[in-house]
This record gives sequence, structure tokens and C-alpha cells, in this order.
Amino acid sequence: MKRIEGGVCAAKGYRASGVHCGIRHNKIKRDIALICSDIPANAAAVYTTNLVKGAPLTVTKQHISNGVAQAIVCNSGNANTCNANGIELAERISEMLASELKIKAEDVVVASTGVIGQPLPIEPFERGIPQLAKELSAEGGDSAAEAILTTDTAKKEIAVEFTLGGKTCHLGGIAMGSGMIHPNMATMLVFLTTDAAISAEMLQKAISGDVKNTFNMLSVDGDTSTNDMAVILANGMAGNAPVTAEGEDFTTFMEALNTVTVALCRAIAADGEGATKLLECKVTGAKDEACAKKIAKSVICSSLVKSAMFGADANWGRVLCAIGYSGAEVDVWKVDVRFSSAKGEILVCKNGASVPFSEEKAKEILLESEIDILVDLGDGEACASAWGCDLTYDYVKINGDYRT
Repeated sequence: MKRIEGGVCAAKGYRASGVHCGIRHNKIKRDIALICSDIPANAAAVYTTNLVKGAPLTVTKQHISNGVAQAIVCNSGNANTCNANGIELAERISEMLASELKIKAEDVVVASTGVIGQPLPIEPFERGIPQLAKELSAEGGDSAAEAILTTDTAKKEIAVEFTLGGKTCHLGGIAMGSGMIHPNMATMLVFLTTDAAISAEMLQKAISGDVKNTFNMLSVDGDTSTNDMAVILANGMAGNAPVTAEGEDFTTFMEALNTVTVALCRAIAADGEGATKLLECKVTGAKDEACAKKIAKSVICSSLVKSAMFGADANWGRVLCAIGYSGAEVDVWKVDVRFSSAKGEILVCKNGASVPFSEEKAKEILLESEIDILVDLGDGEACASAWGCDLTYDYVKINGDYRT
């Protein structure tokens, strides 16, 4: 498994672009992105479980119900959610793009992100879609990664190279997400592309299985978005024998997918609104995976833990508290807690009780930008990880006037 450049254009047969079409008032901010496969690709997706769903999700789910897609178009600045004509708009955008690219409208994945309940005019798309198509390029992944951002402060993209049946394959992805992040299916918006040949059924199995241990273990603020969507396209242009069942090749594909999704999880968590620190809670010694996941997610979601990490305060009692209300069955008198970073590691709790430790050393460790909260339950062999960020003053500032 080798990390490479290129993002969503690293795989064979994909081009991308990102332009400003006028949805955002800031004319230097790209606000619409396009990813296109040279040929129809197998497609799979997972969507938010929020009962309030963006219109693009409804349209996309219908479009790829046959397991095929060829293009992904995504605008930022407006979620196209809770709009009376939202479905009509999403369908019209698909039709315009299909006409421009000479493909089928039902082969278009359409996505939106931004303010909920804001009217969305069609005119920006009428201006932007022709330009998007014109600027499609094998080097356009970076522009697409920028165009899907909202309150994000950094682009999120990655690609890897791997081998299936003697053929070199590639898998890349881009993501947006900074706030309203507490997924219960996938994530904010993630678009993945691969040139590996894999059936639509196995592609769906792969992404549905992967998100349980990646994006579903990610939280910034406890809010599940209305527009969460993760989509993957596989055009088969690497030329490997198609993956149609579980086995060695499917396992390798899952490893490649997981490498990309974990990297995107970490990037999203690190770029949480107002965040100064990436947090990872690693739980070991659990009696089963479900127990480990509950505890890891509970710790990473705790506002008190997040605040303590912001202040570089080794207040390990907050970790124990989050473990206690997680709903997992655990013997708290077996729990050990350590804090770790590039500055070292320190034991702060042993068998559910305090131990002497240097507050100065702990603070030095917690002042780093990436912190691991290590929890050993001492009750088995299962483990799990969850990702999040600290809670800062700036989170409230950003969301206090997000719309106005």
C-alpha cells in the first residue's frame, strides 16, 4: 500500500474541476465541483440517517439505485435542504450536467452543502456547469477538493496505490467537513474514486462495512448533518479481474479503502470548527468490539473531555466519567488511562483510581496538536478508535453567526 498524489484523479480515467459559479458572494471562492469518469462506473453510497434530508440525497439515491454512475457534481454554500423545489432543482442540475457531458442524467450523483433552508437559485448552475465541463482535467482534483469546502480551513484529499491480481490499482478521495459532524452512516461529504474492477454489490458491501469503523467513529460537535453522503465510483480501468466475492482481493481492496477513509477522518477531526487539536481515543482490552466502540465514541464526544484537552488539563476523571455513561458494560476498577503525544506518554489512572504523575509533564504532552487518549479496559482482546477535536471559544463564534 503506497500513498500517492492526485486525490480523486489519481485513478485512471477520472477528471475533475472546481470553479466559482456565484452561489457564494465571495468571488474568489470556488463553490461548485465536478468529478467525472471517462466511462460509466459501478457506484455505491451511504447516506445520513437524519429524518431531515437534503434533496440531493433523495435524487442521488434514485439515480444510483442501478449501481451505476459517471459524474459527481457538488455545490457548497447552500445545502438545498428544506426547499419546496429542492428535488426539482437537484434533477435540473443533473440534467444540465448530463447535457454538457453527453451522459445520462440518471448517471449523475448530485450533492450540496451549506446553509439549510436557504432558497437556491438555478442561475449560478446555468453559468457554472459549462465552465466546470470545460475545465475538466486529470489535474483538477485539487480544485474540486477546494470547491466543496464550507467552514473548513483546509482541503482534505488523499490517494493510495495497491495491487489486485497483479494489476496496479489506485483509490483516492476528497472530503468536506468541519462542523455539524456526528455521523450515523458515513460522513459529511466524501467522494471516492478507484480504477479497480469491483462489482457494485461488493462496492456497497465495502463502503457500508468500512464506515462502521471510520466515519461512524468520528465526531466534532455531536450534530448529525442533513446532507451527509459518502459515494464511491469504480470504473475498472486498472484491468484487474473483477472482484465479485470475498477473498484475498476484496481484503486488499478493503485495506486500501480503509487507509483512505482513516486519513480523511483524521483530517476532518483536525479541522473541526475552531479546533486546535486532533484527538484520538484508542480503547484496548475490551471484551468485544461493540464495547470498545461505545467507550471510544463516548470519550471523544464528551464536551468536558474536549474542553480539558483545549486547556491542556490532564483531568482524567472526565475520561472515566464518559466511560461510565457510555452504556458499555465495563469493570471501572480495571481501567487504565494514559495521555500520549509527540512529547511522550503519561499514566494518569490505574485500575480506576488516581496515581501520582507530573502535572508539568502531562501539560507538556497535552499542549501538542495531536493527542491520543489511551484507555485499557483490562477485560479482553477487542479494540476500537474514535476521532474528534478539542472544544474552543472559536466553535461558538463560528456557529453564532454562521448564517448571517
